[in-house]
Amino acid sequence: MDRQESQATSSARPCLKRKQDPEFEGQNQARKILVVEDPNRDVQSNSTATSASFSRPHWNYDVFLSFRGKDTRKNFTDHLYSALARVGIRTFRDDEELRRGKTISTELLNAIRGSRISIVVLSKGYASSRWCLDELVEIVHCRNTTGHTLLPLFYHVNPSDVRRQAGTFAEAFAKHEERFQTDMDRVRRWRVALTEAANCSGWNLSSLANGYESSFIEKIVAQVSCEVEPIGLNVARHPIGINCRVDQVKDLLNLGTSDVRIIGIYGMGGIGKTTITKAVYNQICYGFEGSSCLLNIKEISEQPNGLVRLQEQLLYDILKMKNLKIDSVDRGISLIEKRIHGKRVLVVLDDVDNIKQLHALVGNSKWFGPGSRVIATTRDEDMLIKLDVHGKYKVEELGEEESLQLFNLNAFGMRHVKEDFLELSIGAMKYCRGLPLALEVLGSFLLGRSVGEWKSKLEKLQKIPHHQIQEILRISLKSLDDSTMDVFLDIACFFVGMDKEYVINILNACGFFSVIGINILTQRSLVTIDYGNKLRMHDLIRDMGREIIREKSPNLPGKRSRLWFREDVLNVLRRHTVRGIFIYMYERMHLHSHIMSYVGIY
Repeated sequence: MDRQESQATSSARPCLKRKQDPEFEGQNQARKILVVEDPNRDVQSNSTATSASFSRPHWNYDVFLSFRGKDTRKNFTDHLYSALARVGIRTFRDDEELRRGKTISTELLNAIRGSRISIVVLSKGYASSRWCLDELVEIVHCRNTTGHTLLPLFYHVNPSDVRRQAGTFAEAFAKHEERFQTDMDRVRRWRVALTEAANCSGWNLSSLANGYESSFIEKIVAQVSCEVEPIGLNVARHPIGINCRVDQVKDLLNLGTSDVRIIGIYGMGGIGKTTITKAVYNQICYGFEGSSCLLNIKEISEQPNGLVRLQEQLLYDILKMKNLKIDSVDRGISLIEKRIHGKRVLVVLDDVDNIKQLHALVGNSKWFGPGSRVIATTRDEDMLIKLDVHGKYKVEELGEEESLQLFNLNAFGMRHVKEDFLELSIGAMKYCRGLPLALEVLGSFLLGRSVGEWKSKLEKLQKIPHHQIQEILRISLKSLDDSTMDVFLDIACFFVGMDKEYVINILNACGFFSVIGINILTQRSLVTIDYGNKLRMHDLIRDMGREIIREKSPNLPGKRSRLWFREDVLNVLRRHTVRGIFIYMYERMHLHSHIMSYVGIY
């Protein structure tokens, strides 16, 4: 799939078929979707099933040791094996019986394939053993196909001799070529495997510990401990609707190809971008030489030296370099480019809102080795255009069934609705309109409260949105200029559901740059344009805009710049000048001649 084609691929395949009625109207309709699974199924069983699907790959061993027995079995490799075992690292070390025969045994093959990491002790006599070389061929194959990690250990040998098959390695191959004249392909595979192993990051006894083996082993154990420690991220307490969305993102990543691929995930605040991304990361991070998931980039980068701290974290995650200090962003860029060059890595950049963040952390695709993947999440689609991504995924709202499940799990601790709360649960679900953040926050707030408290809260929400939800949603507005903010507020108060061109004409007449303003709002998922060219806005985004106006004068509507409630208009119109009023024809009111920017009458 080429870049142009994959960019058009997003969330077109919904996880659950959604009802056509956007308002979820009708009690009968809502009742039909209340029972979506066995009502007796508890939360714990679901969470267990979901967690299992995100668990890390099953490894029989953490480390497979490949070594030349005559060289190191009873000395260095024995000490290394004991040191790894002492810190709880499950390590496979073969016995002599497994090396008998002309080819590598099935037991050894299974041990390699069942290990997460192979440490290859490249000693002077390593290449003289055809069993060692066959092991190495299989290790390299697993590295290139299953995410297996190859860590070479140069034990009293020069890495360049291994890479070029010089010195004792040249002598060994001269004998192999003489012995295997009828099977030179096998010899060629050995050479290729040695070259690739020597090009991997590893340890050199002479340069790392000045020949002191105990210190050398300590450093190896410390690094391997970092490699095998659990790196899974917490996804969500109730990961409803995650699995199918994760699969769609993985389709965009196209993990089976060796190209460097960058994709973006975008959508409005609270829609679940980070949750989906963490779930994807947990599933695929083990297939790379190194991985890093940098969360809350916008928030951290605004702090003193925030970008530098993110660069340090990226390098630590991938290279396990402790106590690394970077003195400037520019120095960090050079270090990242140099240190991770050629490595197959996975990098997640969560909540990007500035192109400088992208340049500081991932630069361009030339930094990374074949098969690398970068995932960026943002509220601003324009960020992904600037990053020149290979594919974009827009996160849509949850469907009705998913919304009810998530809300009920937070409000009741179960998937089904208590009978006394049936209608109230439907109303709460309708208010949230498929936004996971709102469903979780509102459900948790109502947990354990009485029917009366539920009714009071839902009535209050009709005029005053929930503050926790608003805090998250308002982040998208922070960098809007005054003109674009005015366009947003006018749409929220007056123009949702109206023809885009009609609204542009009205706003342009008022002196606004509405075309660019609407484009910016669309890129930030604050406004959408439907197939009928109508302006659409999530109800909670609309409520956020209206709350910005209301909170400037909570008790005196006449001091607000915009009015949309009939009662407020009736009480204020005779006494105050306002910016705009939205009036439906069935609401008959006597209009006095006051100066207003515009009056919408329908």
